[in-house]
Amino acid sequence: MTRRKRRTSGSRDRWADSAPPAESGMTDSQRRVLVWTGSITATLATALGLVLLATSITGSAAAPDEQGSDPFGKARPDLYQAWPSPKQFGPIADRKADAAPLTAKEVFGAKTLTSGRIVLKRIASSLDDNCGGTVWGGLAGALADAGCEQAVRGLYATADGDYVAQYAMFNLADVDAANELVDNLKALHHDGWVLPLESEKAKFQGYTEASGQAMGHFVGLAWIGRADGAEPGRKDDFVTLGLAVRESEKALYRRVVAVAGLPAAPAGGDEGDDTAQPSEPPPSEPAPGSGGYEESQPPPPAT
Repeated sequence: MTRRKRRTSGSRDRWADSAPPAESGMTDSQRRVLVWTGSITATLATALGLVLLATSITGSAAAPDEQGSDPFGKARPDLYQAWPSPKQFGPIADRKADAAPLTAKEVFGAKTLTSGRIVLKRIASSLDDNCGGTVWGGLAGALADAGCEQAVRGLYATADGDYVAQYAMFNLADVDAANELVDNLKALHHDGWVLPLESEKAKFQGYTEASGQAMGHFVGLAWIGRADGAEPGRKDDFVTLGLAVRESEKALYRRVVAVAGLPAAPAGGDEGDDTAQPSEPPPSEPAPGSGGYEESQPPPPAT
């Protein structure tokens, strides 16, 4: 078997610029709370970027995996980054305070996800009550220990078919379980990961990257790669690709608003807040465990 060459240190801060998604399909007051929470997360992301830059210079960060799959052919990421839950998700830190179950409509309702020049088309989505059936390897046991009750997955591809992305969200018992899981995946992703949804239009192979984010009692795993499995080059904007698929996280900001209400409006109100995207009809809700897919032609390239 040919061993994959090690990536340079530049890959280590691929996710350093991650930030909350654009506040699409929301009212002015709801967008205001996203601006409020987004500024906090942007600060955290900037601090994280400085840490990753320092570790890349000193060489203290762990090198990414040399191959992107286990010996049995299960795809897994070569590079994984993780972050604990930011404080703004405190209102949904426990499932008792946020008891409503997840739905595929809630998380993957938009037909497209956009960040910069990257436009991702939703190819498939799935809701499962059996968390262990959505993963392979040691991750199944870790999810059971974390009290996982639901898993929702959404599969995406760009219009030109060059890139693939999948977002998985897990409904866990509490924020402590969520923080522990994303941290444990730093080592655990070598021997267990999320199963990709099946589609002829998007497959994970070769080199891929992933990030884990705890958000209250939820965990979100973003997984991205080139469709041909090649390692990213200078023209491959994996940072923007990762930000695009993380637009799915906006569902959890709505939950924060539902539980805690709106914060006081910041100085200046909503002036300049014109980043919202139009809302789109949600996908049809598949039955739990059905792995229902919604495939259609990808959108035109972003301009």
